[in-house]
Amino acid sequence: MESRVALIGIVVEDFNSVEKLNAILHEYGNYIIGRMGIPYKKRDISIISVAVDAPGDIINTLSGKLGMLPGVSTKTIYSKIEKEG
Repeated sequence: MESRVALIGIVVEDFNSVEKLNAILHEYGNYIIGRMGIPYKKRDISIISVAVDAPGDIINTLSGKLGMLPGVSTKTIYSKIEKEG
């Protein structure tokens, strides 16, 4: 199965969704290369970036699950590199 490297950008506006967001990220932990979270107090939001190395369908599922949470927006950027994994 082809593995892709991607970056999932997440903006959290509803902090009631944070527990579920973290549970989803934990569920896909084997694919996560690293993550960085930035609280932006001026706007009362959090900005999170998650780097992943996974098959495309796994990346899409992860991003979709996160984006379905209330007050959570996601955008995924894919690397052009594809490797057998």
